[in-house]
Amino acid sequence: MTGADSLHPLRTRLRTLRPAAFGADPDGDRMERIRRSPNFADGVFQNPMGARSRPSGSMLEFAKVFFRKEERARRTPTGTVPVHATTLADLAAPPATGLRLTWMGHSSVLAEIDGRRVLFDPVWGERCSPFAFAGPKRLHPVPLPLAALGPVDAVVISHDHYDHLDLPTIQSLAGTDTVFAVPLGVGAHLERWGVSADRIRELDWNETTHIAGISLTATPARHFCGRGLRNQQHTLWASWAVAGPEHRIYHSGDTGYFPGFKDIGAEHGPFDATMIQIGAHSEYWPDIHMTPAEGMRAHLDLQGGEPLGAMLPIHWATFNLAPHPWAEPGEWTKDAAAEVGQAVAFPRPGEPFEPAGMLPTDPWWRAVAAPIAHPWRRPKATDVAQDQDNRDLDLAGER
Repeated sequence: MTGADSLHPLRTRLRTLRPAAFGADPDGDRMERIRRSPNFADGVFQNPMGARSRPSGSMLEFAKVFFRKEERARRTPTGTVPVHATTLADLAAPPATGLRLTWMGHSSVLAEIDGRRVLFDPVWGERCSPFAFAGPKRLHPVPLPLAALGPVDAVVISHDHYDHLDLPTIQSLAGTDTVFAVPLGVGAHLERWGVSADRIRELDWNETTHIAGISLTATPARHFCGRGLRNQQHTLWASWAVAGPEHRIYHSGDTGYFPGFKDIGAEHGPFDATMIQIGAHSEYWPDIHMTPAEGMRAHLDLQGGEPLGAMLPIHWATFNLAPHPWAEPGEWTKDAAAEVGQAVAFPRPGEPFEPAGMLPTDPWWRAVAAPIAHPWRRPKATDVAQDQDNRDLDLAGER
């Protein structure tokens, strides 16, 4: 037996030891298609503009911040997160306007659009981790069991990170008739977990598939991929533009801010609603997750620079994934929206709403959030003038 021949059975044995949650690496025809992608170069998928995916700065300093006891306390709610109690009953009737969104927590959203049902990044698992005993755990329960949700026409996956692509959830959906729309390479994971190849639509950026009379287009994003110990960057990440006969919606997945949002909006917008990542941002990884201010800027770019449609903040409140306080994404987004006059929905997890109707705007998180600073707030001119007056008075009193 030659050296090459002996390596083959070794690889096969190692593959059998690999945890199922790691998924599978693309190979064969799938890998050939990946190599032909205009977004694949030097052996990896490339971002639309440069992006550092590893934490910048000192890892020791980051670890001190992330694991400090008082910091950890700020990153979790102080009480029970209020989950909407009547999700199932509310979904029983079709949306009056033809478009309804139900945020299930984090980036999981059920979109009912022109008579079709699209489920984005469904994560029903208890942890976003390859292990059942470790990793970020839910801060609130799912609003309803996955089986109670009923049939969906399409499941859309933005990328293969654990908080967006969840093994137990996919295995539950594998036994249904739903079709999966995923970025290039992600189909390898699904097939390993029991989804038949004929139910997978695997897309490169700017490719479109049609499912049940609606179009789903994989659009660029600025992020990265990987599930196993060895991240080969062989699965693509994407945002998604979905259009029915009457409505258009957009889901950002995970992304750093980049000028391409304007191009996506010009090509596929304006949108009746956008679902925009605003949580798990940090100065340690500014290129791959947006701050709420950047998320608002992205929404405006997608809408041609105007405060149009409704924005639904996603990627927050469900898992503890970054150093910022638990409530910061909600508070900052609320301020950013007020600054530009943008309509933003703040539903409790599981609370359906119609973007053309009355939006939920109650800051529900405040009841279970520790007090936080607001470093993003810029002092108003009147506040600055008042501060100056106070300083003048203090100085006068000292003379």
